[in-house]
Amino acid sequence: MYIFFSGIGGAGIGPLALIAKQAGFDVSGSDLVDSSYIEYLRSKGISDITIGQTTEQIAKIHAAKPIDWFVYSSALPRTDPNHAELEFCRQNGIKTSKRDEFLNQLIEDKSLKLIAIAGTHGKTTTTAMAVWLFKQLGLPVSYSVGAKLSFGEMGNFDTESKYFIYEADEYDHNFLAFRPYLSLISGLDWDHPDIYPTLQEYNDAFKQFLGQSRQTFLWQEDKDKLGLESSEALKSLGQNDPQIDHELKLVGHVNRLDAWLVANALQEVIGRPLPELIQTLNSFPGLSRRFEQIAPNLYSDYAHTPPKIRGALQLANEVAGDNVVVVYEGLHNTRQHFIKDELATLFDKVKMLYIVPSYLARENKDLELLTPTKLLNMLSNSTKAHAQPFELTLELKNAIKSHLDSGDLVLAFSAGGSGSLDEWLRKEFLL
Repeated sequence: MYIFFSGIGGAGIGPLALIAKQAGFDVSGSDLVDSSYIEYLRSKGISDITIGQTTEQIAKIHAAKPIDWFVYSSALPRTDPNHAELEFCRQNGIKTSKRDEFLNQLIEDKSLKLIAIAGTHGKTTTTAMAVWLFKQLGLPVSYSVGAKLSFGEMGNFDTESKYFIYEADEYDHNFLAFRPYLSLISGLDWDHPDIYPTLQEYNDAFKQFLGQSRQTFLWQEDKDKLGLESSEALKSLGQNDPQIDHELKLVGHVNRLDAWLVANALQEVIGRPLPELIQTLNSFPGLSRRFEQIAPNLYSDYAHTPPKIRGALQLANEVAGDNVVVVYEGLHNTRQHFIKDELATLFDKVKMLYIVPSYLARENKDLELLTPTKLLNMLSNSTKAHAQPFELTLELKNAIKSHLDSGDLVLAFSAGGSGSLDEWLRKEFLL
């Protein structure tokens, strides 16, 4: 079967394309711009990748070899409802679907059991930790993770595996396409108001997801938020369990929470004692864009919701005490409107705050654009006293360099991707 992946350079579609290739499918794809990850996919045998997404290009591809299945991300029709590739495939009777339908088909065809990690925040790290456990214990596993790993591919298909570990995203209701063998919920806080206009709708989606799962592990406070009762199919853990910080040695309380959830949830699946799993997780090396050091004392983190930002700040304080400087790039203007009340005091206790323009994607164009100056004016007086608006300029580079030279830890909150703060920092400061 010939599968064409649109947006093949993305963190969700790219790994899935690699998995499909490893599973024996004929794979090609396209993206708007070339990238290092696309070049990486080419090196792994996916050589037929087109840069550009026009009707003429996909028509030429289809004429040379008929496409059986066109797979795309949720963002594609939302960004452009008349996307040229999608319209061509619909008009020519080519099967089209989001990535979840294809992955479900793959899991069914290969008789795999799905271990799904969902949640508002922490799911990427939790997914990576689950993969780390399997790999370190020598157990075959197939998986897809939405970040680069130092210990494996972002996506992998192992013909010997019984399980598929997947980061199940709630955006656009994607996770509701699955019926997992085991689900882990890493943490719940209302997000994606463009998809879930009310907290009730957001919680209802997770309740439906849990109802579709054979068994779920989650935190007691999240179970309470959803108004659920414990059962054999629903097991909860306490976040205040003193063993979490006593047994786990990872830096950052949020990381220790993720590891505790993974160890307890996978204990029965893996069939090893809990202390062995905890010991293995204590050597977890971390992953890209999660408190990732890109130069001495300079860190980049994908955290973009208030609870996750607070967790990253706590981690930074463990490392550097009160000497933490933040460079903040909001992920989506829409989200800044949604979180502005919490944002007001989020950075009260940092040493210095630099606010740069938000990373824009999937925006509600009816909302006012919150520039760095406008965001600063929404902050508490305490934060305003040590905050400045900035662009990605030499002036900002010099300010960051001054902090690094004086021994401060500089933590950048960034969306990543083309044109982002993260990309700029790597160009200016990468080791």
